[in-house]
Amino acid sequence: MFHTRTACIVLASALAASCSPPPPQPEGSAEAPAPEARQYAAAMGAHHLCSGTFVVGRDYRRSPEQIVAEDIAPFPDFFWQADFAYLVDEETKIVTVSGPGIEPRSARYLGDQGCVILPPGATEVSFEPVAVPRVPEDPSKIAWPTGDLDSRGTFPEVDSAKLDAVLDWAMAEPQNTRALVVAYKGKIVGERYAPGFTPHTPQISWSAGKSITAALVGVLVERGLLKVDDPAPVPEWQGEGDPRSAIRVRDLLNMSSGLDFVNDGLSGEKSFRRENEHMRIYFDALDVFQHAIEQPSQIPPGTDFRYRNSDPLTLGRIVRQIVEAQGEDYLSFPYRALFNRIGARDYVLETDPYGNFIMTGYDFGSAMDWTRFGLLHLWDGVWEGKRILPEGWTELVSAPAPGAREKQYGGLFWLNRGGAMPRVPEDAYWAAGHMGQTSLVIPSRGVVVVRLGPSPGNSREYLNETVGRILEAIAAESAAR
Repeated sequence: MFHTRTACIVLASALAASCSPPPPQPEGSAEAPAPEARQYAAAMGAHHLCSGTFVVGRDYRRSPEQIVAEDIAPFPDFFWQADFAYLVDEETKIVTVSGPGIEPRSARYLGDQGCVILPPGATEVSFEPVAVPRVPEDPSKIAWPTGDLDSRGTFPEVDSAKLDAVLDWAMAEPQNTRALVVAYKGKIVGERYAPGFTPHTPQISWSAGKSITAALVGVLVERGLLKVDDPAPVPEWQGEGDPRSAIRVRDLLNMSSGLDFVNDGLSGEKSFRRENEHMRIYFDALDVFQHAIEQPSQIPPGTDFRYRNSDPLTLGRIVRQIVEAQGEDYLSFPYRALFNRIGARDYVLETDPYGNFIMTGYDFGSAMDWTRFGLLHLWDGVWEGKRILPEGWTELVSAPAPGAREKQYGGLFWLNRGGAMPRVPEDAYWAAGHMGQTSLVIPSRGVVVVRLGPSPGNSREYLNETVGRILEAIAAESAAR
């Protein structure tokens, strides 16, 4: 079956077509947007529409019309154009976005690898998709924390009525929150979901996936296959006189590699350019690992924290290199080595057309996935008595990077060491993604808070207020033991 939509221009379809009013025009100059920006925006739109339909919506039947109207068109960051048309082919699982003056761009659903942006004119990818092994049991029949059975807890120090009121307030705020979970002392004490979303709905997590990369690095360190203070094992950097040979694994974790990697942010037309190296991975069908490692050095490593996708992508390349050298399958590695071991059943990690994970943004996880991920870190990498991450790993990733002058960043986690959220304890740290995706750990309070959904703005202030109110409902003297 085909689904088509355009601004009152119907695309021909052998099966079905319909028309809807155009979305609002993006804000900006009255001049016509550059064709390059429009084409890249079409590619990102094809991805979001594909993933919204086949990853998020596969079990929850969100329509393509809903996805455009609720997840794409309202947000200027995505630069969706009023004259864009789209076609969703449910047989080939290819979604195509087109518009006047640009080549159509497509994304294809590949099952466990989610949706992949295709090169212009292509219908196939340059790798063999695989079905990844997932925890097969029904989570409702397995005890918490690996399953969902007996997940809820009650504690005398938790004011349940007050906590319920906080969660109701947070869901009512105009932040598009679609999942909100509070865990305390290892049990869920409160949760809320927007209509159409459940504890197991995978939602786009954006850069929260960087923290997954950190955890996979931790797994390899625990196995003795990698050391954080060794030079990054990137063969292309080992030439005589190459300053990149001084970059350590630790520097990459701290986003302090010093690589020359332009980050112009995501803010409409000016962002959709080849020169925006940081964001280009989200709208161009390129080899993201090669894109990262080929960048030259700009400043000495370890001297300055700079938020750049080059560093976690390089770590992703190192993970792939080590895993494959061990004779293991790369695409299933995160599930075998991490997700299945903690009962995280819903994660979908998407790739570029060459089979490299884009865990800097195109990763999907459910509220239960991210709650378990947070608990793994609250428990210092131990899950039901089995160590998954090295002893002290959570201390490493939650320590300020030497170049983070405001103590705001650690090892691919954001930190509150500098008081960025004044209502939250300083030892809090969190996996964070665009539009407010959060899995926050507060060791001193034994609390994990997960928040998912496309916030239209002010997500940090909202999170500070929400978590502050949550903590007021949990007596402070009852910190984790």
